[in-house]
Amino acid sequence: MKIEQIVHLLNGELLTKHNDEGKEVSGAMGADLMSDVLASIMPEAALLTGLCNPQVVRTALIADIRAIIFVRGKYPAKETMKIANDENIPLITTTHGMYEACGILHKAGLPSLEMPANDSCA
Repeated sequence: MKIEQIVHLLNGELLTKHNDEGKEVSGAMGADLMSDVLASIMPEAALLTGLCNPQVVRTALIADIRAIIFVRGKYPAKETMKIANDENIPLITTTHGMYEACGILHKAGLPSLEMPANDSCA
């Protein structure tokens, strides 16, 4: 799915400049713990999150995340925006909550790119 389609489906706003809105995303994952993202996201995914700090973009670089979608109408700090612009990672904001935004994208045909966790919560 293209970035521009994701923005449209989520009634979102593309926050970054000079990004290729035609860039393809293979699937998505929703998470706020970057350790979960690093442990379970597959490459070429969009990440839906409520976390807006620079570590989100740094995690995206490591995990080959194609776009970051901030839920609940959140906007990232200037430092986060600068890193995303420098690294050409699209940042999107939507007023939808995490659950609803994930559901909208899944219903539109964007699959989950979250691998099962190998650790125990015990």
